[in-house]
Amino acid sequence: MKQVKKLENPDAKFDLYFLAYDSPKAVSHNAHWSDREGIIELTHNYGTENDPNYKIANGNSEPGKGFGHVCVSVDNIQAACSRLEDAGYKFQKKLTDGRMRSIAFALDPDGYWVEIIAQNPVDKTEGVKETDVQTYRMNHTMIRVKDAEKSLAFYKDVMGMNLKRVSENKDANFNLYFLGYGPPAPDHSANGVNPVADREGLLELTWNYGTEKDEGFKYHDGNAEPQGFGHIC
Repeated sequence: MKQVKKLENPDAKFDLYFLAYDSPKAVSHNAHWSDREGIIELTHNYGTENDPNYKIANGNSEPGKGFGHVCVSVDNIQAACSRLEDAGYKFQKKLTDGRMRSIAFALDPDGYWVEIIAQNPVDKTEGVKETDVQTYRMNHTMIRVKDAEKSLAFYKDVMGMNLKRVSENKDANFNLYFLGYGPPAPDHSANGVNPVADREGLLELTWNYGTEKDEGFKYHDGNAEPQGFGHIC
């Protein structure tokens, strides 16, 4: 990614960094920073880097469960993951872990999960050793929601997003909903993978069955202690 904007707030002791893919092959190449999809905003509060006890909540464990991950889609997933492993970055889930051999989760320096998905069929890229970061996409941000119907109504009817894709996982009692602006997802993808893998700036909602019936149930939004995730925009 490339830094496309920095907003400094020295009086309030924090800076904001906006990063995005910006090569000629990128979706929003050369666009104004506020007219893009797929931006990651990093907030740095001065001094945290010198505090050995400072740690953010990554949203995937209690207390503070809510936010899930950001996701980058890549050309050749085996080569992309090897590049990260060779650079010494840790993984929450490597490609070879578990049954799902088509996704991985790398960890950024704060322990946020970065999902890595494929733009091309995994079996076709097995032997490929090269990966071109200029083709990568900042594909989606995942947040957990208590009530799928209410959340879908908000993002669709109020914010004007379209539902691109639904992934039902009845055996595991959860559904995934992918929303965004722009054209609808094709019925079939040409590359035999996720039909929206080449998009940027999608929102993924994860709904675990039954949470909507529990009056006291609430996800953490990341803005009260323990702090971590801030917002989508």
